[in-house]
Amino acid sequence: MALFTVFARRDDPLPEIVPEKFSWFAALLPPVYGLVHGLWLGLVAYVGLLVLVAGIAMAAGGDAARLAYCVLAVLIGFEAPAWRAQKLRRKGYEAEGAVVATDADHAMVEFLRGRPA
Repeated sequence: MALFTVFARRDDPLPEIVPEKFSWFAALLPPVYGLVHGLWLGLVAYVGLLVLVAGIAMAAGGDAARLAYCVLAVLIGFEAPAWRAQKLRRKGYEAEGAVVATDADHAMVEFLRGRPA
């Protein structure tokens, strides 16, 4: 079971569901995650941080760069849900509540079941 935050907009009948958990997809493939979810600012920041990690590699060596990249990947994995939520808020969505479910589809069903018509 996991916690999902439900975001809804008045002109959109279906809400957006964001899982509130570590994202392995974001940690292992940050550029692809950014492209899939339209997180363009995060993608630009990621490229900038990669340049910083490359600078660390030149200055401190490969081991330090690997450690810095691993720390960056873990940070991205933990912050990915917050970045998606922030993007939805900028698009006019509001947090409608939280649902505990096994996956996003069940969270959508549970939310819509409890929603007044």
